[in-house]
Amino acid sequence: MKFYADIEIHSKYARAVSPQMVLENLALWGVKKGLQVLGTGDFTHPTWFSEIKNKLEPAEPGLFKLKKKFCDSKQPFDQEKTRFVLSGEISCIYSKNGRVRRVHHLVYAPTIEDVEKINAKLSWVGKLASDGRPIIGIDSKELFKILLETDKDCALIPAHVWTPWFGVFGSKSGFDSLRECFDELEPQIFAIETGLSSSPEMNWRIPFLDNKAIISSSDSHSLPRIGREATVFDCELSYFEMMQALKTRDNRLFGTVEMFPEEGRYHYDGHAACKTSLSPEETKNNKGLCPKCGKPVTVGVMARVDELADKSRPQGFKPSWAKSYLSTVPFDEIIADALGVSKNTKGVWFQYEEIVKSVAPELYVLLEMKESDLKQNLLPQIAEAVIRIRQGKVRLEPGYDGEYGKISIFGDGERESLTTQKSLF
Repeated sequence: MKFYADIEIHSKYARAVSPQMVLENLALWGVKKGLQVLGTGDFTHPTWFSEIKNKLEPAEPGLFKLKKKFCDSKQPFDQEKTRFVLSGEISCIYSKNGRVRRVHHLVYAPTIEDVEKINAKLSWVGKLASDGRPIIGIDSKELFKILLETDKDCALIPAHVWTPWFGVFGSKSGFDSLRECFDELEPQIFAIETGLSSSPEMNWRIPFLDNKAIISSSDSHSLPRIGREATVFDCELSYFEMMQALKTRDNRLFGTVEMFPEEGRYHYDGHAACKTSLSPEETKNNKGLCPKCGKPVTVGVMARVDELADKSRPQGFKPSWAKSYLSTVPFDEIIADALGVSKNTKGVWFQYEEIVKSVAPELYVLLEMKESDLKQNLLPQIAEAVIRIRQGKVRLEPGYDGEYGKISIFGDGERESLTTQKSLF
């Protein structure tokens, strides 16, 4: 069974997260997006974990679904279709090898009982109620030990590994290898998450990642951003099957869905305060300093990947074990560009809701629907926009120093030249 999974998201109890990120809405948007499995996110937060126990019930092995009494019968979408995997994100801040490390990790467990044990142990070293993504003052290796001692089927996956401030390889406080971070436990780390600012192709240049699976997730803080990146499985619907697919990297792991990495917030180097964006080459020419104010720039993902990459693996290198991936753009952004308006306008969301309700879920429209069906069911501008995205015919302005990149599909006058018609809805 082929399905899409987004297993890093956050609840309303995490900082800077929409109050709409509750289980009922997550289940609803999972169906809209075409996601079969979502992470619960934030299972270390006491209040959120209470909601998880109250509102979810066991489904397939290691997976959960929303109880029927919490589903909205007036919705045209079946919230019970969405499956949840128990997940959280931990911020480990500690000193190692003479440096302060700030590293985010994704943690997973197959049972409620496992989560209770994990939370009990972590409550001794951090204030779990302070944030959905709590700060824990222990070594990454010690966190991993807690998981393994709880249940051999628990898992740790380093999150958004290249992010400068909190990625395991980040330029500000990360490591130069997984071995340096996890020591003798490194072989038991079986996957890493790319993050929005890197693609699988960028990670293929790193030899010490050759035996690790690559996953992608949205790290969503709001409902519309769910599924902007995802992992594609082709296996039985089961926590254990999913984790085994990642461990073996066999045909049960199909690949990933990615944003264009240039759209991520840290793809290029730069200094947001001065609105300065620099390619890695420009940073070197400026000796790592902002040309406007003279302060050090934030070294982004592209430069950091190049620093750790094997020089015999140039950009475009593809190893024999590589899984396929597709780059796309969130559907609301595509619709907005096609209509020539802001993505927050009513017209964009009217089109979006009608399409996912009457035509197909978002990911199916973006990635799988035949071109002829796109043209038959969508406005010409929107159908053309989806086709161009699939072909990579976009203009990209890379993100830097916390600023999202900008993507445009149509040039001046292009959308107006398309045949116009009234909305089908």
